[in-house]
Amino acid sequence: MEVQFAVAKIGKYATSESGDTLEMIERPHGGLSFVLVDGQRSGKSAKAISNLVARKEIQLLSEGVRDGAAARAAHDYLYTYRGGKVSATLNMLSVDMETKTFVVSRNNDSPVIVYTAANGLYLLDEPSRAVGVHRNTKPVITEIPILPGTILVVFTDGLRHAGSLSGRGSYDPVAAAHRMICDEGIVAARDLADTLLAEANEMDNGRPRDDISVLVVSVQPGKQKDDVRRMDVSLPI
Repeated sequence: MEVQFAVAKIGKYATSESGDTLEMIERPHGGLSFVLVDGQRSGKSAKAISNLVARKEIQLLSEGVRDGAAARAAHDYLYTYRGGKVSATLNMLSVDMETKTFVVSRNNDSPVIVYTAANGLYLLDEPSRAVGVHRNTKPVITEIPILPGTILVVFTDGLRHAGSLSGRGSYDPVAAAHRMICDEGIVAARDLADTLLAEANEMDNGRPRDDISVLVVSVQPGKQKDDVRRMDVSLPI
């Protein structure tokens, strides 16, 4: 098997900084973790908050702290640092090589889209609070076996709010993912991430009303005949 990862990310129109932060780290006992944080509001103030939460999360994961405990600690840190007055949504998606599972941690009211060969497309949408405001906030944790055909889509709320001010109605990432995966047979992580972002951006007429970040993980039959890990990054200047 080969686990593909892809991220597509764009900032709010006419704003110098994106309030979304995405970080990746190798886990001490094998595997990878992705941390996606959306800071309250937008621009530099939001970026400062999302960076703060992401750095704390990455630090703890690098020290071997488990996902749920790391999420709670990141919440406590933001809550203490800003006196419970600033929030951030937090998603963590880990490939845990010890348990051979995806570990999905949510502090975000946006769902995570999941597709498996056995169950088709469904949502991880249990009610969940953002970090930083409510004292006893905990993440919602879900473990999913790493099996061929599994796809996970994690996104910030800018994706589902795209188009809401253009008079065209809000973009529906769940319906879009269902169409792409189930009807059109698109399963490559890069194709899914790029298409979701492009469609949402088009709904806002190319001027996103909010920061948008999309993380897609897809498990496909292995194509490489070696054990080399590969990563591609594109950063427009």
